[in-house]
Amino acid sequence: MRNLSEHTVTGAVVQQFAATSDPRLREVLAALVQHLHAFAREVHLTEAEWLQAIQFLTRTGQTCDAVRQEFILLSDTLGLSTLVDALNHRRGPTATENSLLGPFFRDNAPPVPLRANIALTPGEPLWMHGRVCNTRGEPIGGACIEVWQSAANGQYEGQDPQQPAGNLRAKLSSDAEGYYAFRTIKPTAYPIPTDGPVGQLLQALGRHPYRPAHVHFKVSAPGCETLVTELFGDGDPYLDSDAVFGVKNSLVIKFQRNDSPRAAAEYGFEGPFYEARYDFRLELQQGPG
Repeated sequence: MRNLSEHTVTGAVVQQFAATSDPRLREVLAALVQHLHAFAREVHLTEAEWLQAIQFLTRTGQTCDAVRQEFILLSDTLGLSTLVDALNHRRGPTATENSLLGPFFRDNAPPVPLRANIALTPGEPLWMHGRVCNTRGEPIGGACIEVWQSAANGQYEGQDPQQPAGNLRAKLSSDAEGYYAFRTIKPTAYPIPTDGPVGQLLQALGRHPYRPAHVHFKVSAPGCETLVTELFGDGDPYLDSDAVFGVKNSLVIKFQRNDSPRAAAEYGFEGPFYEARYDFRLELQQGPG
């Protein structure tokens, strides 16, 4: 392996993977090295640019903490998260489509009963409800529904020390008929974090950082594929320029204003509110063989 050149170094590196006992690791790293080296050759990467990239990735890692995942944010803004999601979740035509998990999901969301209010900060009231079924249209009782969204100021609870713990995060279960319902606030468009290296990259590229208004969901049930998705507000100005490429037509819904005092009293609101209904359809897991 002496006297390696720009023409021979790639093969020499890949050859060093031959002894690995993990064939998938060998396949992935060999492809990574080949594509990475080809990229450097294609753009004729300079030493200054290489060092700048190393420093950028170092700052990205240093920005990560227990509630902020800057590398996921980087993946999202480069469209890689959407590509990986599409490759791994090819849903049937009647199943709810996947969308991005995003960098602000957390396990152990507070459990709440049906119809609970998950908003601990003010905003325009929203009644969110629907059913969880499988792709045969059969209701799924006891489905686990995890939900999280940003507050009216555009920040998630983990970003904003002024928000109460667990604000706008919850875990609930569908009833025997597959029905779910909760009170929350109408989501608003917001910018992804721009105070770190990903924000600096967007600025350098002349890209805006905004996401259209949305609510995140993770829905799971025995015998079904777990669904990670987002529901977006119809008419949002950022639907066609989402900074992280997550919007799909089937996930755009209406938040309909409801001025009925009777409905407000029934759902636990003190005045006019918005209402949105969405029925989730989970893909059935495929049996062996």
